[in-house]
Amino acid sequence: MTMNVRTVEVVIERDAGTVYAYASRPETMPLWASGLASGLQPAGDHWVASGPLGTVRIFFTPANDLGVMDHTVVEETGVTTYNAFRVTPNGSGAVVVFTLLQQADTSEDSFARDIAWVRKDLTRLKALLEGEGDATA
Repeated sequence: MTMNVRTVEVVIERDAGTVYAYASRPETMPLWASGLASGLQPAGDHWVASGPLGTVRIFFTPANDLGVMDHTVVEETGVTTYNAFRVTPNGSGAVVVFTLLQQADTSEDSFARDIAWVRKDLTRLKALLEGEGDATA
């Protein structure tokens, strides 16, 4: 069975390399990814964070030249979610795209909240990178 899919995209007026260099670093994510507000701690081949989902393990795609920032989140319950996340050049700027898949046990209302949450986080990333915050790339 396929899942309901939504993409959230935000255009950032910074070059794609700068956006990727900043957004792909786990150390910067708590500054813009509100679900990781407590920060990320390295733990071998993954990172650990505490947040709204409890303590989670996050496995990031290795650094690459393609703008791919995919990551897999494994909750304490064992629920595993793959998150497709990309930075693509867009003229002199970039577009960041996050793809959400509605899990079988997720209601329409909850999925809508997830979409809004991702949009808020990507808007914060945009603000930081466009000089409205304290981002240093």
